[in-house]
Amino acid sequence: MHARNWILASSLLLLAPMPLYAAGTAQATSQAAKNVAPHPQFAVTHHSIRLGGETIRFTATAGSLVLKNPKNQPAATMFFVAFTQDGVRNAASRPITFLYNGGPGSSSIWLELGAFGPIRIVTTNATQTPPPPYRLESNPYSLLDKTDLVFIDAPGTGFSHLLPDGKPAEFYGVDQDGNAFAQFIRRYLNKYHRWNSPKFLFGESYGTTRSAVLANILEHKGIALNGVILLSSILDFETAGFTPGNDLPYILYLPSYAAVAWYHKALPARPKALKPFLEEVEQFATTQYAHALLKGSRLSPATRSAVLKKLHQYTGLPESYWAKANLRVNNSQFEKELLRNRDEVTGRLDARFTGWSMDLLGEYQNWDPMMGAISPAFTAAFHHYLSSYLDYRPRRKYEVLNMKVNRSWNWKHRVAGLGKKSWPGFTNVAPDLAFAMIQNKYLQVMVNSGYFDLGTPFFATDYTFDHLFDPVAGTARLMQRVHKFYYQSGHMVYLHPASLRVFKDNVARFIEQTLAGDRK
Repeated sequence: MHARNWILASSLLLLAPMPLYAAGTAQATSQAAKNVAPHPQFAVTHHSIRLGGETIRFTATAGSLVLKNPKNQPAATMFFVAFTQDGVRNAASRPITFLYNGGPGSSSIWLELGAFGPIRIVTTNATQTPPPPYRLESNPYSLLDKTDLVFIDAPGTGFSHLLPDGKPAEFYGVDQDGNAFAQFIRRYLNKYHRWNSPKFLFGESYGTTRSAVLANILEHKGIALNGVILLSSILDFETAGFTPGNDLPYILYLPSYAAVAWYHKALPARPKALKPFLEEVEQFATTQYAHALLKGSRLSPATRSAVLKKLHQYTGLPESYWAKANLRVNNSQFEKELLRNRDEVTGRLDARFTGWSMDLLGEYQNWDPMMGAISPAFTAAFHHYLSSYLDYRPRRKYEVLNMKVNRSWNWKHRVAGLGKKSWPGFTNVAPDLAFAMIQNKYLQVMVNSGYFDLGTPFFATDYTFDHLFDPVAGTARLMQRVHKFYYQSGHMVYLHPASLRVFKDNVARFIEQTLAGDRK
């Protein structure tokens, strides 16, 4: 079984767009029927934004590029929204960042409207955002002051869709998806003359899986990257696969359980500071707890009792619960059990969010309060933003989350450097990123994690990167180019305003230092 991870003060004036061009799509159906790619629809508008005390004028382009299959037939269209600064002296060499969410099956509205686009939706922190009207504002945390931005929807999501000569099996899979994005980026660089621009990838959730595969593909195609920015990473799916016989996730999730229990004041003795507490839990998880799980039925009663006391101390769950679980509580059970005495469950992607329990006697959490709290707001706001800000009005339905794509996903993967068609068991793309870093000794990697994320836990990400391997020099040399950051937020770090401010500063500094060559 494979883990499928999804993967998201004052009001500022929403600037009205000035449309330049928006081509119609009336002939799309008849053209597609003739196996001819539909004429891409583009909407181009001009705007400005105040960032860091300066006014930045920029162009927004919403449209699609057509991908070809191996027979050179139009097979799919990929929708994007690009924001490029105007009036730049050497525009062809300005940094450009390609951004996407994950799923698989998710569009990229979350990063665009939640994090770094020029317009941001205002949501209520750690609880449900009230019904419409929703508030959109100029985004003081946009990355447009540091890089041009291209937000991309994967085939089957957003407005991106397959054409008559495109087959799901050619796009809905780990390697297939990576190749589709590589083809899109190459086409974008050609069309907009950006080959000489410094290039960054920014992926969230499954988008980090994509980034690892994509970075390796691009390096093989002669497209060198300056940096890869990861948010809420999952590269090795064994770290999140709660399957019989796999004890690794129980060890790696424990610090996240502790962080969430600390946040909700559910610990028997709550420490004041989070970070030292988590360091203590990490030490326990990788020593006494890991040893207990490895011992299995050979674990002595005395050691078992000592471990149970610590598990209660660090998570707030009763010793009796841990005992019945044979020391192994998966994330869904934890989300259900932690606040059971309040008849509440926590979110999975952001456990700061809580909601009423739908089954008071149930063992597993069966809905995610975080997604219920933000999805309607993002969906409605994005559709409004498409027409009112981007002047983009297609006739197609916008697929915010496409579960059909998710269920169709092919998790087989050709592991970089091993020459195998697929690795048996869990998907692991960490070797792809390592291989990209080996090929490009200047490639820098930024890793961002939320402490309260129970979808892609921070300690599992640490474990994955601690095991990146350079066959010549081992792990240490690669880790000199991996830069980790942590936030008191969840999967979508940017849903927490205080974390978003720090997040923007960290990403901006990473880009600046990478371009300045300060990182070796």
